[in-house]
Amino acid sequence: MRRIAVFTGTRAEYGLLYWLMKDIQAHQELELQVIAAAMHLSPEFGHTWQTIADDGFSLDAKVEMLLSSDSTVGVAKSIGLGTIGLADHLERLSPDALVILGDRFEALAAAQTALVMNIPIVHLHGGEVTEGAYDDAIRHAITKMAWLHFVAAEPYRQRVIQMGEKPDRVFNVGALGLDHLTRSPRMSRQALAESLGFSLDAPYLLVTYHPVTLADEPPVESFQALLDALDRWPDHHIILTYPNADNGGRAIIPLLDAYAARQPERVLGIPSLGFQRYLSAVAEAAAVVGNSSSGLIEVPSFGVPTVNIGQRQGGRLAADSVLHCAPQADAIDASLRQALSPTFSAACHHTQNPYGQGNAAQQVVEALATQPFETLKIFHDLPGSTS
Repeated sequence: MRRIAVFTGTRAEYGLLYWLMKDIQAHQELELQVIAAAMHLSPEFGHTWQTIADDGFSLDAKVEMLLSSDSTVGVAKSIGLGTIGLADHLERLSPDALVILGDRFEALAAAQTALVMNIPIVHLHGGEVTEGAYDDAIRHAITKMAWLHFVAAEPYRQRVIQMGEKPDRVFNVGALGLDHLTRSPRMSRQALAESLGFSLDAPYLLVTYHPVTLADEPPVESFQALLDALDRWPDHHIILTYPNADNGGRAIIPLLDAYAARQPERVLGIPSLGFQRYLSAVAEAAAVVGNSSSGLIEVPSFGVPTVNIGQRQGGRLAADSVLHCAPQADAIDASLRQALSPTFSAACHHTQNPYGQGNAAQQVVEALATQPFETLKIFHDLPGSTS
């Protein structure tokens, strides 16, 4: 039995990992170890570790690492706490490989710990670009620490190879989150409304805005601009999910809560939907608004328009159903008018998603069961790149 540890630190990341974790759990030659950390253990962000347990997974490690801080210093210290906690748990669990998805600071703590402890890293969603966040540099750093790579599109595979990774260890499997399209049941609009305790009789917008950690996009001012734009659509209900735990995120939460409290019949503010309610909400939404990667990766497959705000996702592949705009109220409003127009909404039903068709998890599991795991790597130079 190969022991495969899967690290998860956020609600969104867990939603992407769900089917991969289920398939590892069901495989006769693999043993799943679940490591939950950071936002999952925070009451401020909904104690989402309980969702993992409710989904039938045993939590083999809980890593307390998230300081209740909104500063860069707080995030840096959280990385340090994560490294300390993960070292003890990884020594105890002794996995044959550690699966890490993406690009967040929690993932960096896991990757650097595994690197030093000589545990092979399996990296998901490498090669992507998000120019407005320091996640971009973290993602590429994890790529260089990892042994196996599973990317979401061919341009990303080529970029990982360009970074010196051997082509036979870089697999284009598509985006993991798209597996939900074919494998996860969705709630009806009525069932979703009952679960949320919130009326969905009117058309609604699903909104998530995260702080931009690298570009010049002040989180409070930009989020306020988003709220000002939403005020121009009084006939639409709003579902507002909390931002992540990046520096600047906690400054947004009071604005979000106050906005929802002023108009409770029109606006729902919620820390976490969970992936089933989130995907069900996407499927029924008039548009998805904000700067979450989900708006570019998963949402186009639902035929739903995306209004992508600001620079956080700059450089990422995007379908024709994604509209990009500046973080100003007028620009957001103009993009909403286009997104909600009958012509554009109809065209979104025929968009082609560049991130695959929804069969990623099984491809990853097959590789986990058969590929060799090592940590010693030789830099793969591209033809003509050396003298």
